[in-house]
Amino acid sequence: MNKGQKQKNGFFKRILDKIELVGNKLPHPVTLFAILMGITLLLSWFFGGVSVEHPGKAAGLLDVDGNPVDKINVVNLLTREGVQMIFTRMVDTFAEFPPLGLVLVVMLGIGVAEYTGMISVALRLFVSKVPRSIITFSIVVAGMLSSVAADAGYVVLIPLGGAIFLSMGRHPLAGIAAAFAGVSGGFGANLLPTGLDPMIAAFTEPAAQIIDPEYTVNPLSNYYLMAASVPLVGLVGTWITERILVPRLGQYKPEADLEIEEDKPITRQQKKALLWSFVASVFTLFLFIMTIIPENGLLRGELNPETGVRSLNPFYNSLVPIMFIIFFVAGLVYGIVAKTIKNDKDVANMTSKSMATMGMYIVIAFVAAQFVAYFNWSNLGSVLAVKGSDGLKAIGFSGGPLLVAFILVSSLVNLIMGSASAKWALLAPIFVPMLMLMGFSPETTQAAYRIGDSYSNILTPLLPYFPLVIVFAQKYVKDVGIGTLISMMLPYAIGFALVRIPMLLIWIWAGIPLGIEGPIYYP
Repeated sequence: MNKGQKQKNGFFKRILDKIELVGNKLPHPVTLFAILMGITLLLSWFFGGVSVEHPGKAAGLLDVDGNPVDKINVVNLLTREGVQMIFTRMVDTFAEFPPLGLVLVVMLGIGVAEYTGMISVALRLFVSKVPRSIITFSIVVAGMLSSVAADAGYVVLIPLGGAIFLSMGRHPLAGIAAAFAGVSGGFGANLLPTGLDPMIAAFTEPAAQIIDPEYTVNPLSNYYLMAASVPLVGLVGTWITERILVPRLGQYKPEADLEIEEDKPITRQQKKALLWSFVASVFTLFLFIMTIIPENGLLRGELNPETGVRSLNPFYNSLVPIMFIIFFVAGLVYGIVAKTIKNDKDVANMTSKSMATMGMYIVIAFVAAQFVAYFNWSNLGSVLAVKGSDGLKAIGFSGGPLLVAFILVSSLVNLIMGSASAKWALLAPIFVPMLMLMGFSPETTQAAYRIGDSYSNILTPLLPYFPLVIVFAQKYVKDVGIGTLISMMLPYAIGFALVRIPMLLIWIWAGIPLGIEGPIYYP
């Protein structure tokens, strides 16, 4: 490395260190979310009554009572009705917080697999067989592919990334960061269709019909672009991990209470137990597959009169319980064969230990759920999204610069609104018609949105799973805070933006279809 390159790397490292220092001076995440709750209440009071025209007005959207949707109003939560809503919904808001149930259910199964020793032995065996040169790439790509199972990648792959790096004698935070970058920063890029594809298309189509009432959008209209993004994002994520993050983190010094097992030899009994657990996992998976192969399978839904095929929605909605059962069965079989489970009390104690490690996350989830609810009830995020898009329209960009500006706006809105579908429900009626009139197809606008909605995920503490990642990291380094995580993920966000945005522009310039029935231009 030459002198100029070293100076450049040193300057970038100082910036990241400064971000970490400033970020870690923020209050504890529990306190931070509590403060944000108070700020949201005050802003809802101050801006109460401010309204913007609803983007879906031109599309004839109706509210739940069947009335036309005309405006979005900032709701004052400090009125009698607002205060009553806060108190009467507090318990339900916490209990229905989407990440909470998913995390706890999966962790019950993972707890058995972990405390029997199965995961540790499997990881050490994996590391000994897979070339070290492709492990980081595999973690990043696996993170992207995990979106097939909805948000389960946050719960399974991110801690797995840390454990794999630890078993290699490397810094576990680098493994956590690589997995987080794939799961969240590469969100939407996948070699397989996911539930996100039809969900996003369902908002794009009515927005396009504002201009063309007969227009339809294929759910896989962005598939080619998203699939082609996987190896590119994987390579960039690997380069950032190895060239920026690993050198910055340095040599890992384990906490005093952390047991390191990578030097312990794997016994014949452990290998036998791992084999039987693998067989049990495959058999369990086969049983679940058999619930959807027959036309009247247990996990098939209602019959679609148009296609004559039963829906797979019950199966997709059961992925979290399925993962719990597979992990539980695998861990149970391993423990019995390896003799780390002697009776039912051992199993109960293992699940209890697993829940004990989630105590801090449960506390954080409580305040985070209340804040997200306040922000949604007040409509502050929706009004900010519409105001930002109005400003973009006023700039007067066209062509490629307009798409880039729209991607940047989407990424900024992503910092204050976590739900991909909620953001697109607001932005689609504005930008899809606008870009259609400028010659871009709805599928192109949708692809641009999906890029902007991905790389900034890993920078916002408002992401519901952001506190969970901090909890995973604190297993290895106790003083990890918001600043630590943001400073680790910023290079990934910049790198993914610098490759995915030009990739879209080159794709458009080359005239390659974005996916199945995915034209670039609107005739």
